[in-house]
Amino acid sequence: MEKKLTEIVILTESGGDIPKDIEKEYGIVVLPMHVIMNGKDYEDGSFPIEQIGEYYKQTGNIPTTSATNIGQYMEAYDDIHNKYPNKIILHLCYSAITTATYQNSIAASENRDYVMHIDTKAVSGGQAFIVYRVAQYIRENPDDSIANLEKYISELITKVHMSFIPGNLDFLKAGGRVSNVAYLGANILGLKPVIDIVDGKLIGTRKFRGRDFERLCKKLVKENTEKFSPDYSELFLISNYGLSEETLDNISTYSESLGFKNIRWLKAGGVITTHSGPGCFGVVFSE
Repeated sequence: MEKKLTEIVILTESGGDIPKDIEKEYGIVVLPMHVIMNGKDYEDGSFPIEQIGEYYKQTGNIPTTSATNIGQYMEAYDDIHNKYPNKIILHLCYSAITTATYQNSIAASENRDYVMHIDTKAVSGGQAFIVYRVAQYIRENPDDSIANLEKYISELITKVHMSFIPGNLDFLKAGGRVSNVAYLGANILGLKPVIDIVDGKLIGTRKFRGRDFERLCKKLVKENTEKFSPDYSELFLISNYGLSEETLDNISTYSESLGFKNIRWLKAGGVITTHSGPGCFGVVFSE
């Protein structure tokens, strides 16, 4: 007999920046990725995010990141299976093209036929948005089939759009995750690159001119709504430290004026902060 969706446990990585309330409400298992500073490995989420900026100020070096490792996946799979032997683990993975998470998770699931893997082709808030919508779908359609769920996820991945403006180009360049760094140019003339997540890749698509960061953030929201046909029922906005509460409130108010109903701010964790620097801003929604 085919399993129902009530027999699924969702697993994902900390690089998805899943809000704690969503994680708790839907019983999502989040495994830490890693940030390396001064040769020391820190689990993402285990240290104050401001430490990344302080490390850069003190050393002039950019931290590096690494994937959730095979041992972490194996331990998590076995732990979940021991607790819920009749359930399937649905792994909604951080963009496979950017890191070894997907490869490691596949290796860890050998001889564990209760694990499903899907590459979300997303990072940070984009991954969080997909995980959240999938969790909602499972709750709202408990008697649906696994096949229908897979079809829903496949379509959802093509509809979710994420763009962000990095806070510091030094971090972006050093991270090596953007496929066309040469396009980004220098920190001159007040130019800020816009990074889009396209098929799992971080791609610099255009540049904004100006030093009023709040204005640029609003411009990013508006341009994306004009480029696509958004589902206005939900909007995820991403920031880390470095943006004032007044700026965040103003961006929220502006987004509401465009028609978005439920606006949720996500705090960028250690992984995306390492690649974007402090003071980044991102926008995520679905068509």
